[in-house]
Amino acid sequence: MTEAGKRNLRLILGMGGLAAIFVAIFLVGDRRQEPEAARAFQIPLSSDIRSTSPGVNRDANTDTVMMHVFEGLVAYREDGTPGLLLADSIDVSPDGKRYEFRLRRGVRFHNGEPMTARDVVWSWRRYLDPKTGWSCLSAFDGSRGAKIQAVEALDTERVVFTLSQPQPLLLTQMADIQCGGSAIIHAASLNPDDSWRWPVATGPYRLTSWKRGRHIDLEAFAQYSSRPGPRDGNTGGKVAHEPRLRWLIIRDAASRLAALSKGQVDVMPELPAPEMLQVRQLKDVTIVVKPMLGAYGLLVQDHDPLLADPRVRQAIALSIDRRAVAGLVTADVAGANPSMVPTASPYHTAAHDMGAVHDVERARRLLAQAGYRGQPIILTTNRRYPAMFNQALVVQAMARGSGLNIKLEVVEWATQMDRWRSGRFQLMSFGFSARADPSLNYESILGDRVANKSKVWDNPAALALAADGLRTSDPKARQAIFDQLQVLMIQDAPFIALFSPPDVNAVHRSVTGFSSWPFGRARFWGVRRSAGAPK
Repeated sequence: MTEAGKRNLRLILGMGGLAAIFVAIFLVGDRRQEPEAARAFQIPLSSDIRSTSPGVNRDANTDTVMMHVFEGLVAYREDGTPGLLLADSIDVSPDGKRYEFRLRRGVRFHNGEPMTARDVVWSWRRYLDPKTGWSCLSAFDGSRGAKIQAVEALDTERVVFTLSQPQPLLLTQMADIQCGGSAIIHAASLNPDDSWRWPVATGPYRLTSWKRGRHIDLEAFAQYSSRPGPRDGNTGGKVAHEPRLRWLIIRDAASRLAALSKGQVDVMPELPAPEMLQVRQLKDVTIVVKPMLGAYGLLVQDHDPLLADPRVRQAIALSIDRRAVAGLVTADVAGANPSMVPTASPYHTAAHDMGAVHDVERARRLLAQAGYRGQPIILTTNRRYPAMFNQALVVQAMARGSGLNIKLEVVEWATQMDRWRSGRFQLMSFGFSARADPSLNYESILGDRVANKSKVWDNPAALALAADGLRTSDPKARQAIFDQLQVLMIQDAPFIALFSPPDVNAVHRSVTGFSSWPFGRARFWGVRRSAGAPK
């Protein structure tokens, strides 16, 4: 793509925020503000959460809000390794098939009841019941690794998990934020018919109100039992300085930015690139950035007759200048990454930069060999996540140079999620949330496509490699596995990885204690507003 073309695309991507922000400021400024004494710490959300049940019907926004409410036996530390949370110690048998967790004393649920081993057993048996619909069941039922054969309480403080085989990544999988952190919940969370009612958990905040489409309110839990020490990822010390948190549903990015500039919200997570220029000009706002362990790119449905030809899939990949996409979509904060292994991962080596090839002539030759004659290819995207929409826009423009006829289909996020789960798409502009380990990144796309239609890759060799990655803890062996998976992914092109997303947050100067981390989930324990903060 020429420099002039890039400038034009930057202009197109930025017009929405520039054109709308003045109207948005006027509208936000006209709203009546809460009385000073009632003012909660406020955070905007691009759309509503999907549910309050841990790891069930979730997305990134849901995870961000609910991790303030939920806690599991273990959680991710700042560096992405699993650390203790509700567990006080873990003893693993020599054969790696028996994990004994000793629970912390003094932990209480939001209804005041003490947490015991019985609650851990009840919670985990619920997760392992297919009727629950837990999104992480396949990681623990033997579908892709070890099976949890039994969860038993030895006494009120000790719980034993028995596995069918060793699982080196068990604690990493248990801590997964997409799984709700495998939260320990009270049975009062369910109705008498076992349907979900309301979360009764152990976190530093408890859910007090959810006005769908408007806001979610959390209140600091007075009986919360924090771990000692400083904050450390999703574990460590968790001090709820702010008595109330309110997530406001503000779908338009310019309106979110306007609210931030007027001091009506305190932190704006997931700052889109088009708004970054305006934020840099706000004297009362700073930008906090950290690379994440996720992946953005294009899902490719090879069950589609046109995309079943690998030459067409490879041609799409070759038509894209990943470096230009990353620069345009993230305002030069992120670089290209053609791999499922994030650039921030220690397993991302030079082998994972292979595939970032931009070769329009070769793409044209492959399309000619495949007999492609300009048939339309539908690229599904959404406006809720600006990076997904903007990367689709840039990819569409670049693909024209190779003769590809890509048409954008812009749908609501809920609709896109339904299409993803059912596999009903040709191309989809998508982003995967941060995972602590490359094996979990690859599992986002790899799997049994009959049992799980959201999967796009079932190459037997890749499946075998992924299984080996879960079974071994040796870094050299795992590096070799991930390197081989990258080679196969370039050949099959089930997911055309474009870049590892950055976590970009706009933070009002009155806020202290806020920091990002590789999982990109904004954390508000340990965070407070100064005395002179706007009300």
